[in-house]
Amino acid sequence: MLALFGLVIALNVINYTLLTYMPTYLQTTIGMDSASADTLAVVGQAIMMLLIPFAGALSDRIGRKPCWGISLVGIFVLAIPMYMLMAQGLAWAIVGFTVLGLIYLLQLGTISATFPAMFPTHVRFAGMAISYNVATAAFGGTAPLVNESVVEATGDVLFPAYYMMGACLIGMLALYFVIETKGVSIKGRDVPGLAEQQAKLAGKGSS
Repeated sequence: MLALFGLVIALNVINYTLLTYMPTYLQTTIGMDSASADTLAVVGQAIMMLLIPFAGALSDRIGRKPCWGISLVGIFVLAIPMYMLMAQGLAWAIVGFTVLGLIYLLQLGTISATFPAMFPTHVRFAGMAISYNVATAAFGGTAPLVNESVVEATGDVLFPAYYMMGACLIGMLALYFVIETKGVSIKGRDVPGLAEQQAKLAGKGSS
C-alpha cells in the first residue's frame, strides 16, 4: 500500500500540475492569452490520447517498472528545461508540454496493468482504493492550489517543475519496492510476481 501510495503521488502531482493547472499557469504566470493556453492543452492532450495505447503496449513488452522508471527519471530531468521552453511562446509551449506529456504517458498508460497487480486478489480492491484515493486527495487534487499559492508567494515561475521533480523522487523510491508483474498471473492469494522474483534472486545467488 505504501509503494502504491508513492506511485500515486508521482502520478497525480504530475497529472494535476501538467494537465489541470497548466492553462492557468500559462495565463497568469507566463502572460499567455486564454485562447492560446486552451489551444496548447487541447493539442497536447489530443496527441497524448492518440499515443496512450502504445505506452500500454510498450509496458507489455519491456515491463511495468522500466516504463515507470523511464517516465519518472525523464520528467525529473526535463521538467525545468521544458518549463523554461514553454515561456518562449505558443509554439515552444506546445513542444514543451507535449514532450512532458509523452514521457508521462509511460505512467498513465500502464496504471491499469501496474496497480491491480500489486495486490493479491482478496485484498486488491481495498488496497488499491485506500492507497489511490487518499494519495490523490492529499497530493493530486491539491496540486493546482499548491502550485499557484507558492508561485504567487515566491514569484518563482519554475515552482511547478520543482514540485513535479519532488513527486518523481517519491515515485522512484516507491518503485524500488514494486515487484515486476509483466507476464505474471495476478490470480490467487499470493502477491503477484513475488514467487518469480524470489526464484530469480535464488538463481542469481546459486550462480
